[in-house]
Amino acid sequence: MPRPSSPPVAHTLKTLDRTLTRFRAAGETVALVPTMGALHAGHLTLVKRAKRKAKRVVVSIFVNPTQFAPNEDFSSYPRTLNDDVAALSELGVDLVWAPSPEVMYPDGFATRVVPEGPALAGLEDAFRPHFFAGVATVVSKLFGQVRPDFAMFGEKDFQQLAVVTRMAADLDLRVKIVPVPIVREKDGLARSSRNVYLSQEERARAPALHRTLQACAKKIAGRRPIAATLAAGRKGLEAEGFAVDYLEARHAETLAPITSRRDGPIRLLVAAKIGTTRLIDNLAV
Repeated sequence: MPRPSSPPVAHTLKTLDRTLTRFRAAGETVALVPTMGALHAGHLTLVKRAKRKAKRVVVSIFVNPTQFAPNEDFSSYPRTLNDDVAALSELGVDLVWAPSPEVMYPDGFATRVVPEGPALAGLEDAFRPHFFAGVATVVSKLFGQVRPDFAMFGEKDFQQLAVVTRMAADLDLRVKIVPVPIVREKDGLARSSRNVYLSQEERARAPALHRTLQACAKKIAGRRPIAATLAAGRKGLEAEGFAVDYLEARHAETLAPITSRRDGPIRLLVAAKIGTTRLIDNLAV
């Protein structure tokens, strides 16, 4: 059986525009899957969902420097373009958009998108205050470059999903944001490019994050007090060796704090470090 051909890879706006113009001239819809590469099963699920939504699928691969703080892992973040393109060829992706930092942020670049609303929920923004301006800026550029009808975002980065959804609506970007459920390992650990940083021992303990969310969700659904439930969850994670940044119950749409089940649909969100690796996860109640 012949191997599927690799999708074309565009590195310049001129090449990107030439291919997109052909798609549009044929009246074809376009779905965008924004990634930073190091693709895993979670990313590939986004691609499969995109193929169900649109005739053409574009996957962007760009490790965005503006969303990393100086003390974060930008320089060591895995870059595996050749492997990523090979994986995407198996799924019939139509185009890979892989610009350099110089293409995305040329000399003289001086504009940022600084979101509010769910970007100021006191979750990821409390620990990574630079992060959502970097995300919003690069995503708005990707939307302007690709002009997709649909864009796929995983629910693992739940606050990011809320920020991008709000930004697209507020700025009339004419793109439908499509949330895609978290892809998990068999033991419940959410798939993440950063999981490769875990030692064997840390990997064995990491599923406690998801188990804690499940236990808290069950208690809250059973009308146990939210504050006490979350406090017990944080203590349990610390006993497993995690340094907890947050374990919170928030309104599933606005990310506003909630104190009872009557406050609206609830999403539990957690971020914690095990060793030097920071993991995030979330779960609906």
